[in-house]
Amino acid sequence: MNRSRNLVITVAVAATLALGACSSGSSSGDGGGGTSGEVIVTGSSTVEPISSRVNELFSEANPDVTVRVDGPGTGDGFQQFCNGEADINDASRPIKDEEAALCAENGVKYAEIPVALDGLSVITNSANSAVECLSLAQIYGLVGPESEGIDTWAGANDLVDQVGGNGDLPDAALEITGPGEESGTYDAFVELALSDIAEQRVKAGKITEEQAETTRPDYSTQSNDNAIIEGIAGSDTSFGWVGYAFADLNRETVKLLEIDAGGGCIAPEPETVADGSYPLSRTLYIYVDTTKAASDPALKAFVDFYLGDDGLQAVADADYVPLDDTAWAASGTKWAAAVK
Repeated sequence: MNRSRNLVITVAVAATLALGACSSGSSSGDGGGGTSGEVIVTGSSTVEPISSRVNELFSEANPDVTVRVDGPGTGDGFQQFCNGEADINDASRPIKDEEAALCAENGVKYAEIPVALDGLSVITNSANSAVECLSLAQIYGLVGPESEGIDTWAGANDLVDQVGGNGDLPDAALEITGPGEESGTYDAFVELALSDIAEQRVKAGKITEEQAETTRPDYSTQSNDNAIIEGIAGSDTSFGWVGYAFADLNRETVKLLEIDAGGGCIAPEPETVADGSYPLSRTLYIYVDTTKAASDPALKAFVDFYLGDDGLQAVADADYVPLDDTAWAASGTKWAAAVK
């Protein structure tokens, strides 16, 4: 499995050069002027609010370009993108090997562009006063691949103890709502929250390698983040996970739990996501078809705009954590190099 936990993107290009390279998408609205055409954006429902906000700003300066933004999930989006059915795939995780192979098979060349940071948020109902912080062992006990059939929080305590945690979860009904396997948020959750313990369980002969890449199967899966929020709000002792922006905007009904990965309980907040101290931090991406961009002025203008000042503002407007100046400049430079 990919073991990366790095939130801050390291760059080897000077910031001044990079800033110059992405200047075509400045806040002045220089996104293509009289350009016309259609741009199709698919993929992650987590990244969708960012792309939708970019589209709103872009359309003000480019009324003759139609941009369609949809959010069926990162995996479903890559299927469409790699089949040549979309110009951009929003992604809440990096592309998988099998998806890259599909793109190669169909002759789809792409650029992977980081656009924002996210703190994958583990949530419960705001009325649940019995839980404030969860260890990774407790999360594994509640929703890992060995948890099928457990229907109370306390029912996970024996498994939590087995994997080296403290099984002191409350005796309350456990109702789980979360993303399904088509979602990049599902994949990121497995990687960030479950994989360390899952790999230990594989070595111990308790689960298979295939199981180690999954959660328990018996919970309510939703492809839409707002539907996950609704599920969490519908039960006082619920459990689930979603992108930070959706959780943060719904603090009246859901509680964002602190996470302890061994260094103490840390809450998902812009500061802890930005500095990487929150254990479930991740990078969000757009994947752009570079072949199409080279011959489609509308697509190029939209991505130029996305990676300018307005795109950075759109990240903040969507309640996600912006990349720092150096990383944002590096994304602009990467895009400029891909379509030169």
